[in-house]
Amino acid sequence: MVGESKAPGLEISPPIMMRPSKLVLTRRLAETLVFAAAVGAAFGLPGLPAGWLSGAILFTAAAALAKRPVYVPQILASITFVVLGISLGAAVTPDVVDRIATWPVSMIVLALAMSCSTCAVAVYLNRVHGWDSMSSLFAAAPGALSQALALAADTSADLRSVAIVQSVRVLVLAVVLPLVIAGLGMAGAPPAPLPLPPLRESLGELALLVMVSTAAALIAYRVGLPGGLIIGAMLTSGMLHGTGVVRFNLPPAIIIASFVALGALIGSRFLGTDLIRLRQLFTASFGALLVGMTVAGAFAAATAWALSLNFADVLVAYAPGGLEAMTILAFALNLDPAFVGAHHLWRFLYVSVMMPVAVAYLARLRQVSEDKAE
Repeated sequence: MVGESKAPGLEISPPIMMRPSKLVLTRRLAETLVFAAAVGAAFGLPGLPAGWLSGAILFTAAAALAKRPVYVPQILASITFVVLGISLGAAVTPDVVDRIATWPVSMIVLALAMSCSTCAVAVYLNRVHGWDSMSSLFAAAPGALSQALALAADTSADLRSVAIVQSVRVLVLAVVLPLVIAGLGMAGAPPAPLPLPPLRESLGELALLVMVSTAAALIAYRVGLPGGLIIGAMLTSGMLHGTGVVRFNLPPAIIIASFVALGALIGSRFLGTDLIRLRQLFTASFGALLVGMTVAGAFAAATAWALSLNFADVLVAYAPGGLEAMTILAFALNLDPAFVGAHHLWRFLYVSVMMPVAVAYLARLRQVSEDKAE
C-alpha cells in the first residue's frame, strides 16, 4: 500500500526473467526453420547460387531485426557443422590432392593480404568515420568475430559497433558473393553424382562415414581446433572418400536441410541488434566491407595468376568471412571446399596469433602518447 513502510533491511528485487520453457523454445525453433526453409526454397529451387543458404540467412536476419524470437539451439548447430563437414569431404578428389603443393605459397600470400586488409579497413574506419584505433582494429579483423569480441572486452573498444560491422560483413558476403561469382560465370560445374552401391552396402558405408567422421569432429572440437566440428568431419570424410572406403555422399535432402540450418544460425546473429544503431553504422559497415574485399580481390587475382589457380577458389579463400560460411559457400558453388577451408583455418590461426600482438602495440602507442601529453 502507498505510504506503507518497509521492514528494515528489506529490499524489493526486480522481477526475475524466466527462461522460456522447452515448449516455447521448440515452437520458436520450428517457426525459424519452417520459414527459413520456405525462403531458402524460394531462392534455391529457381537455381539461384547458394540459394538455400542465402535465402535462409536473409529471412532469419530480417526476422531477428524485426524482433521475432528466432532460435537455433547449439546442439542443432553442432549437428549441422558435422553433416556439412561430411558432405565437404566427398568433394576431395585426386585432382585436389595434386594441388596441395601450391597451398603453402597461397597461404603466405593470404597472411600478407590479411595484414594489408586489416590495416586498410582500420585506417578507413578511423579516418573516415572517426572511430578510435582499438574499435577500428577489432572491426577490421577479417572474419574473426569471436576472437575480436573476446579481446575487445578487455579494452576500451566499442563492442556493439565491432559486433555489428563484423556480422554485417559475414551476412553480406554469404548472400552477395555467390551472386557475383555466378554472375561472372566463375561458379564450378556440378560434380557428377557419386554412384549408389546396393542398399545393404550403402547403409553400412553410411554408418561408417557418419560414426568415424562424427568421432573425428568431436575430437577436433575437444582439442580446440578452430572450426573443429566441420574441419574434423571434412578431413575424415575426405580420407574415406579419397581411399575408396566410402563411395557415396549423404542424401541431397540432408545436405539442403543443413544449408537451411546454417543460414538460420548465421541470420540469428542479429537477434537483439538495435535497428537505430544498425542504421547509424550502415555506411561504416559496407564501406569497411568494400575496402576489405578490394584488397582481398587484388591479392586473390595476383595469386591465381601467379600459381595458375582458379580465381573463384582463391577469392572465396581470401574473402574476410567466417570459416564455416565461406567453406560451405565454396561447396555450394561447386568450387574447391578443401582449398577454401584450409585457407580459412590458416586465417583463423594467423589472426589468433597476430591480433594480441597488434592490440599490445596499439596500447603501447597510446600509453606513450599519454605520457608525452603529460
